[in-house]
Amino acid sequence: MTAPLLTLNDDALRTPPPSGPRLVSKVPEVTAVFWITKVLTTGMGETTSDFFAHRFSPYLAVALGGVAFVGALALQFRARRYVAWTYWLAVVMVSVFGTMVADFLHVVVGIPYLVSTAFFLVVLAGVFRAWHASEKTLSIHSIYSPRRELFYWAAVVTTFALGTATGDLTARTMNLGYLTSGIVFAVLIAIPAVAYRWFRLNGILSFWWAYIVTRPLGASFADWVGVSHARGGLAVGTGLVSVALAAVIVALVTFIGVPWARSPGRRG
Repeated sequence: MTAPLLTLNDDALRTPPPSGPRLVSKVPEVTAVFWITKVLTTGMGETTSDFFAHRFSPYLAVALGGVAFVGALALQFRARRYVAWTYWLAVVMVSVFGTMVADFLHVVVGIPYLVSTAFFLVVLAGVFRAWHASEKTLSIHSIYSPRRELFYWAAVVTTFALGTATGDLTARTMNLGYLTSGIVFAVLIAIPAVAYRWFRLNGILSFWWAYIVTRPLGASFADWVGVSHARGGLAVGTGLVSVALAAVIVALVTFIGVPWARSPGRRG
């Protein structure tokens, strides 16, 4: 991110929506439940992708995942306001499809994880630069227009791709294993939380830092629970882990959808 992005303060993030015809905010408030649900969706995306990858052709799996991904985003863009089920369905499908694509690039195309990590980092920087140049803010509290929503989902998709590549880089290329990688990312996600709370780290930076890290954090622990002992896991099974995570996500999204469960966000 460029220097001007790091100088924005939280007051600058909460500018009123543009005048004239507009959408109401299309994204949820940032609460503890938001972060828990986000981490669980990343874990589900990882194990669901692995489950299908070992049972179908990678080409078929990516194609089916792509159709579901496009369908979920279409529902999200058609909505005129934030709807918990629609939004989180889109996040889940971004996670599943993003994992499939990242694994396809490595396993089928043969692109090293280090290369894909560097590539997606550059792409994300480009998305943020274009978003800020166009809208003068990267705040998720300002998603009031179709253009801002496009930028938002471009950033979300890219953060998932970057997080997937980074998690695989640490677990496989660097041979840390899934459990150790998960612990490393748990420490990394705590840094912006502490820095925001006690050292006044910029709200935009702290939010997107944590958002990126949720992907390898959730995926590392989900892999550790699901994969075989030979791969350093607990061998619970990727299918069972996916079903369990899906059940918890459904419960949380139901809770999020209850009006009294919503509270003002504190970041981004």
